[in-house]
Amino acid sequence: MAHRLLVRRIWTFSTKDIRCLKASTASPSFYTSQQSYTTRASFLAPSRTLPRSLPHTSYRGVSFNVQDQEDFTDRVINSDLPVLVDFHAQWCGPCKILGPRLEKAVAKQKGRVAMAKVDIDDHTDLAIEYGVSAVPTVIAMRGGDVVDHFVGIKDDDELDSFVSKVIGQ
Repeated sequence: MAHRLLVRRIWTFSTKDIRCLKASTASPSFYTSQQSYTTRASFLAPSRTLPRSLPHTSYRGVSFNVQDQEDFTDRVINSDLPVLVDFHAQWCGPCKILGPRLEKAVAKQKGRVAMAKVDIDDHTDLAIEYGVSAVPTVIAMRGGDVVDHFVGIKDDDELDSFVSKVIGQ
């Protein structure tokens, strides 16, 4: 989140702000404290508009990271909702592509399905228990039982149909 804010600030950094910054650093004794505060505040203030090229979509609350075996049992196996379990790794390129796509597909269902993220490097025991031999692997669970799974990357339409099938539509 911090890197998005930084990129947004750099992206919207106008030439006016640069001139104000140069003027305030060139002769600081010339400005009153109120003027230099205004210059600093305009530089630090959030931009008035977001650039069109930066996506501003958030899927917070759609998924959660599994902390340990007990957390997995409580939030996945004992869940009333169907749960998609995304087994991934930090170093996995396809996982970085699939994760946001999967979160988007789950968000479209508006609370009818949950998504758990399991880092296989942190939770090797869970990966072994569910037979994960490659990442990304997504397992669909309902009532503590595995109902479906896939390995590898899928496009948006395939993910939407997979999620719909899991929730029974």
